[in-house]
Amino acid sequence: MDQLLLLLISFIANLFSAFAGGGAGLIQLPALIFLGLPFSIALATHKVASVALGVGATLRHLREDALERRFAIFILVAGLPGVILGASLILTVPDRMAEVALGVLTITLGLYSIFKRDLGLRVEERNRHGSGQLRGGVVLFLIGILNGSLTSGTGLFVTLWLVRWFGLDYKRAVAYTLILVGMFWNGSGAVTLGILGEIHWEWLPVLLLGSLLGGYAGAHLAILKGNRWIKRVYEAVTILVGIKLIF
Repeated sequence: MDQLLLLLISFIANLFSAFAGGGAGLIQLPALIFLGLPFSIALATHKVASVALGVGATLRHLREDALERRFAIFILVAGLPGVILGASLILTVPDRMAEVALGVLTITLGLYSIFKRDLGLRVEERNRHGSGQLRGGVVLFLIGILNGSLTSGTGLFVTLWLVRWFGLDYKRAVAYTLILVGMFWNGSGAVTLGILGEIHWEWLPVLLLGSLLGGYAGAHLAILKGNRWIKRVYEAVTILVGIKLIF
């Protein structure tokens, strides 16, 4: 029964995450803790499983040729060092205050998107060169630290930052987030936590399956529904993730 429950939870969590561009930890991580894992083991296990979300979404998004190679490499170079640093720090630093602050900020992201009615509905590329790109990279590095150290919602930060600062529409921003954050950022965090911490291997196969299927299904829905649907789901998920982090 635990395995079936985990499969269902993982599928639903990653379906919404692949649609909105982040937030799988909203459901999946608390479920692992509820089923008996200590926080540090649950976090490491969740990080490993979330890599399959990126794989599932990648399988679907690559068919749409949604990524620009140079910009994708820039996101990886800017964010990966932060992810490794954050994952190294989380095992020694209490993070309750940071979670509350992050929760408030995440809710703010959702409200910002709601009040900016045209945000992310079309592509308006900007800040791709010079100081604009450098400032954007610094923020991606800081988000990477959060991604490595905290549990929910940091993919949502990447999605909105790509929309707000670099001018992507929601559909393309979600594709970048799921492929680069889902596979590479989360993969780096999982390896770091696996080396420094402990993973509950017995539950991983069913979590990986749920993440893979949910990631593919969510990416498929995002491609079918388009920017306006993604924007609405993004706003709902950010507010729910923020409330979860606070409470």
